Amino acid sequence: SRPQQLARAVSPVALQSASGEYTGFVPDMQRRTLMNLLVVAITAVPALVVLGGYAFYFYPPLPGGGAGGVPAGDVDGNPITLATWMKTHRENDRELVQGLKGEPFYLITKTDTIKDFAIGAVCTHLGCVVPWNKAVNRYCCP
Repeated sequence: SRPQQLARAVSPVALQSASGEYTGFVPDMQRRTLMNLLVVAITAVPALVVLGGYAFYFYPPLPGGGAGGVPAGDVDGNPITLATWMKTHRENDRELVQGLKGEPFYLITKTDTIKDFAIGAVCTHLGCVVPWNKAVNRYCCP
């Protein structure tokens, strides 16, 4: 019968099995080595980028060498020395100085030296430089 003949017709397209069964093909060692190297290289690039970003986040590059601290600058950017600072300032005086990148900080004078830290002068609310008011002995945000 005609319909049975059509059902039994052989397809001109060869179907391959995707079951993963052994087909008799074994790649040679050079091809396997090349493919292993490609997989490692392709995987290593993104992995190193991620690890590098992680490392640079926790260990940022620091400016300057190992010569110690970086001096603060006065209004004109000239380095401030402790001797010249102490000649012109009394205890608990506060004056604006320039930080490492020119940002404003207040240095606080003690009896014979300065404190080992500076106070940032930029307001976190408005972003302006907060003035020190000697009359009320505090910083007054405008």
